[in-house]
Amino acid sequence: MTYKKTILFSLLMLVGIGLQAQRVVDAELVALSQWQAGQTVSVEAVKAFGGLDSCFLSQPIPDAVWMRMQGKTFKPNPHIGRSDLRHVKALHIDIEGHTHIGEMVCNKLIADRVVAILRTLYEQHYPIERMVLPDEYDANDEQQMRANNSSCFCYRVVSGSTSLSLHARGLAIDINTLYNPYIRYKKNGARVVEPATGKPYCDRKKQFPYKIERGDLCFRLFAEQGFKWGGDWKTVKDYQHFEYKP
Repeated sequence: MTYKKTILFSLLMLVGIGLQAQRVVDAELVALSQWQAGQTVSVEAVKAFGGLDSCFLSQPIPDAVWMRMQGKTFKPNPHIGRSDLRHVKALHIDIEGHTHIGEMVCNKLIADRVVAILRTLYEQHYPIERMVLPDEYDANDEQQMRANNSSCFCYRVVSGSTSLSLHARGLAIDINTLYNPYIRYKKNGARVVEPATGKPYCDRKKQFPYKIERGDLCFRLFAEQGFKWGGDWKTVKDYQHFEYKP
């Protein structure tokens, strides 16, 4: 191959690589414009979309989201309705440094606080593996926890009781649920761990990815915004759980 042909070939290769990269960014821009939670996006796509200000916000529940919630996270009830809730858009970064599109539904009373917390966690590269609506798991809490999903609103009772959870009012958030399990003991002394696959992470002296600890960035941000951590509870431990009581 002559020198000129080599140069031409190299230029064509560079053009081809550039076009391929642009197609990837274009596809990611579609994912961002449609807010396809769970999709991975690049920093370039986020910048082209308008930057972080376009990716961290809360809004009234869109019709499409509301339809997804019916019969799953939302059930007709006398306590909370659509107008009480907000759809939160956020980005999150996993342990490997990949950026993902995320979403939550929460009470409008805490929406701005949640947006601020999630944005700072992202900016500081605090890892959150997954952040999609529990409706993707048919509002099955065990299944979404096994998937290490982080979420907020779900109209349900407290595990092991008949009392409404603060999740039912959109005032409690669970973060990195697989690695920060809920632990309680029955009267006979038997231990209950949720999710069941979270048993290896009950020993909080061990170090492992996605672990929430008292004093870490996640804990501090929620505490600064008035949330209480389930890891501080005495009779049960809920290491994934942050709740806000107005």
